[in-house]
Amino acid sequence: MQFNILRRAIPSNSMAGSLRYCTKLTSSFSISRDPFLISKRKFTYETSKTSNLNGSKNPRNIALSSLFVKKTLIREYVSKIVKVPSLAESLTEGTLAKWIKNVGDFVQQDEEVATIETDKVDAPINSPHSGTIIEIYAKEQDNVVVSQDLFKIELGDTAETSSETVSQQESKLELKEEPKLESKEESKPEFKEEPKKEFIFEPKQEAIKEQFSPLSPPPLSPPTKPVQLEPQVQSKSEIPTSKAVKVDKVNDFINGREEREVKMTRMRSRISERLKEAQNTAASLTTFNEIDMSNIIELRNTYKDAILKKHEIKLGFMSAFVKASVVGLQEIPSVNASISSTGDTIIYRDYVDISVAVATPKGLVTPVIRNTHLLSFLEIEKTIADLGKKARDGKMSIEDMAGGTFTISNGGVYGSLLGTPIINIPQSAILGMHATKERPIAINGKIEIRPMMYIALTYDHRLIDGREAVTFLKIVKEQVEDPRRLLLNI
Repeated sequence: MQFNILRRAIPSNSMAGSLRYCTKLTSSFSISRDPFLISKRKFTYETSKTSNLNGSKNPRNIALSSLFVKKTLIREYVSKIVKVPSLAESLTEGTLAKWIKNVGDFVQQDEEVATIETDKVDAPINSPHSGTIIEIYAKEQDNVVVSQDLFKIELGDTAETSSETVSQQESKLELKEEPKLESKEESKPEFKEEPKKEFIFEPKQEAIKEQFSPLSPPPLSPPTKPVQLEPQVQSKSEIPTSKAVKVDKVNDFINGREEREVKMTRMRSRISERLKEAQNTAASLTTFNEIDMSNIIELRNTYKDAILKKHEIKLGFMSAFVKASVVGLQEIPSVNASISSTGDTIIYRDYVDISVAVATPKGLVTPVIRNTHLLSFLEIEKTIADLGKKARDGKMSIEDMAGGTFTISNGGVYGSLLGTPIINIPQSAILGMHATKERPIAINGKIEIRPMMYIALTYDHRLIDGREAVTFLKIVKEQVEDPRRLLLNI
């Protein structure tokens, strides 16, 4: 029975030496058709003690030495092509940002292989199987679409030696079989040549010393007449001038002013498109108010340690503004509404999903707090902390940012005193928080120093009138200045 070239040979436990690729299996092999081995795609071959697999008469060139090998397992490997998975309902393409694994690397099932950058988040691509990556079909920064071939993986539960490493091991074995006397003989002349090189350069050094020795008279030159110095003989380039010095300074200044072009990331490009779309679509208008933060600061300082000890949550100001916004959105439904894509209908909502702007190294993202009207202070703070950590770690998913009926942006964490936020389309309004600064305020006819914060509401004037916008902002002010209102629901 004859067989073609085998793909890979793996020795059994009874093998006492290393293997090489065999070119032919002769009829001296008998196949053991064990049903269990056949189901596992493995076959067992037994050889006689005197047969050579490739028919060579030279014992050193025998592919599988029958003097040491009794059994050899031949495994047939299966490879699969992994395609770009579905990213989200509205996303059909992305940019391959980074390959985490390369060709030849072994990956476990569900291990991250690459990262695809979408318009909103970076989506990790995990391997659906365990095995070794043998080919990739896309380079970094290439645009890829859903269901496109991404990489090929050779299935296997453990990392095994590739054909390249096997061939390298073969070459090392062949080198080891050569006699070691040759390497010694080659190394000896190199050791003897070093003193010869030093001896070769010694005469040259002596000749140089004799030529420039102080005892030897200098070479005679014909007498010359005394000549007056003529500065005008020098070239213009050799004469230092103030103009030349200025040019050198300008050149040094220009050399330090470099420009470089960097391609915008897909997320940054999408953010710029949406911001410009908001300016072109909505009739934006901003109204302002200020809040006395004394009571909410006192509440936070009183209970923050107890809350941190019991619930392991840091109490901040964001939860108070979220709860106050929920009260305002329920009182003024138009601020929680939006205009349909057709532009002729208004969509009112009986629920409140508030988007919170979070800054990341790649851009601003707006994860959504679902059913905010049903959450407590601590539940809101915990949700904000979890979403912020996911955003900073780059683990935000598309589902975390989908939807949202109203947005809150806190520029005060960066020291912003006042600003006009841009509406997050298709929403109709956005609340801007700013830094808290102590200012003199008139209280009951007296001037007192109070911690004050400016707040701003940018709204779509096509849907929201000025009366509704100012009323909403006033409700937020009253709720934050007196937190007891939030507990009593008044």
